[in-house]
Amino acid sequence: MKIAKHLMAAAFSSVFAVSVFAQNVTVTDAWARATVQGQKATGAFMKITAKDNAKLVGVSSPAAGVAEIHEMKMDKDVMKMAALPNGLDLPAGKAVELKPGSYHLMLMDLKAPLVKDSTVPVTLTFQDAKGVKSNVELKLWVGMQPPAMPSHDHGTHNHSEHNHGDHKH
Repeated sequence: MKIAKHLMAAAFSSVFAVSVFAQNVTVTDAWARATVQGQKATGAFMKITAKDNAKLVGVSSPAAGVAEIHEMKMDKDVMKMAALPNGLDLPAGKAVELKPGSYHLMLMDLKAPLVKDSTVPVTLTFQDAKGVKSNVELKLWVGMQPPAMPSHDHGTHNHSEHNHGDHKH
């Protein structure tokens, strides 16, 4: 079992379109916005689907001094951002999207810039309806916009190679 876990971690760190499964939760399309020197905060985004009612109650990262779950919303024509102290509800079977301008994770007091095309480790803490907590460890791809996800994953890598060689006689 341990070997499979390491293989999954290795596969996940090299392929960013992979889903991560906890017992009850699936996380997909996870990424964090790249930063420049001196920038101390950034956002992280993903889609989270819980099989049964759950809550995202915590986030942490060794790359950030502070990590929080935030919501952006309009309040009398002003965009306001605030932490969600009670966590983010994940209704059963419904994908909750964390995206720019909406729910998102804030990584603050960054210890170093997040460089484009690198990864940043993030741990999410979920709580189920019975109050049981579980953690999901992710390596988020770092970029300026969401990673380009193929619209259909199946069959995209099976293209024949025979047309690519130069055959000169």
